[in-house]
Amino acid sequence: MQYDAIMVRLGELFLKGKNRHRFIDRLFQTVRTKLEMFPDLVIETKYDHFLIYLNGTDDQLVRKQLDLVFGIHSYAFGKLCESTIESICETALPVAVEACSDGKSIKFETRRGWKNFPFGSIQISQQVAEYVGGHAPEGSIRFNVAEPDLAVRIFVKKDHTLVVAKIELASGGLPIGLNGRTLLMLSGGLDSPVAAYLMMKRGLEVQGIHFESPPYTTARARQKVYDLAEKLAHYLPRNQFRIIIVPFTKLQKEIFAHTPESYGMTIMRRMMYRVTAGVAERHKIRLLSNGESLGQVASQTPDSMWAINAVTEMPIIRPVACMDKTEIMELSRRIDTYDISIRPFEDCCTVFVPKSPSTAPNRKKCEEHERKFDWEPLVQECIENTEIIDIRAGHPITLDSDTTDEICDLL
Repeated sequence: MQYDAIMVRLGELFLKGKNRHRFIDRLFQTVRTKLEMFPDLVIETKYDHFLIYLNGTDDQLVRKQLDLVFGIHSYAFGKLCESTIESICETALPVAVEACSDGKSIKFETRRGWKNFPFGSIQISQQVAEYVGGHAPEGSIRFNVAEPDLAVRIFVKKDHTLVVAKIELASGGLPIGLNGRTLLMLSGGLDSPVAAYLMMKRGLEVQGIHFESPPYTTARARQKVYDLAEKLAHYLPRNQFRIIIVPFTKLQKEIFAHTPESYGMTIMRRMMYRVTAGVAERHKIRLLSNGESLGQVASQTPDSMWAINAVTEMPIIRPVACMDKTEIMELSRRIDTYDISIRPFEDCCTVFVPKSPSTAPNRKKCEEHERKFDWEPLVQECIENTEIIDIRAGHPITLDSDTTDEICDLL
């Protein structure tokens, strides 16, 4: 069935009290941006929902775009008709038949927004049920007023009536941007893109920071990050994901030249946090984040996190910290980042992995090892030499990986 309109329910936004209008305004602007590719749509903002008039546009194409918008609780797909009892009955018939097509039972519920309509809500439901029961093909309708599988809802207004049966859950969450921004350590693996998705769902605008160490890391590793950014850009209100590339080779070589192998990974992560915090401050970002998952690798034990976290006072969000790997993989498939993340191209965190990294590093020992070399200018150099790349949804950036790899080999 081709529907005429989609009613968009807002869900959690009603918990926002006096600030609710700010959330709704932000959500409305995001919806308009995501649907601007459909010029025939008309969108109305109501107190507790949006109403999208499709005007012949494919409802599933619209729904696909709405799935990229956080802050929406559910969609109700409906048919429009004139606000007369005859037209309502005729429109409700095919909607009810389709609703019962898989054996479900129904009842009719009416909300009469137009108080001058000649029948009350209960009377409308009764008359529509009587008409549908008498005109539907035999055996195609199952009524159950007490405990129906679903309700066919009728919304009566002065200028039109909407008949709704098909309701589907949306992405939920909060509109992106209302909780500020975070700088995400985007490695190219499975975890950090999933972390980005979960933070965007809670209203955070996410930007990525990626550390690369040519010639130890290649253009193919950067390509992974670009491709992940393009996937994540679809969820952002302006369809654009910013990546900040950090040249890490010089600092990374100094770390492993002056640090015992068992502490190399811990010191490297401490330096990464210092660089990330410095970049965040430059861009007026107040939160750091990453895809760390408790116990997954040596640097993600509680002791390691304690030793690494000590270098910054900025809050650090770890959305996947308590998720199983299978849960992370499942979500990465759903947001279409899985196949990119599993490409076998190493980032700077994996090319220097020691054979026996410490899982319980001592913070004082970390500080002792760091005093062996002058790391502060190197951290500042990383911060000052960052490269900013903005990637738009639907416009992937493709690197000439063969040529770039040849240059790296020469280095």
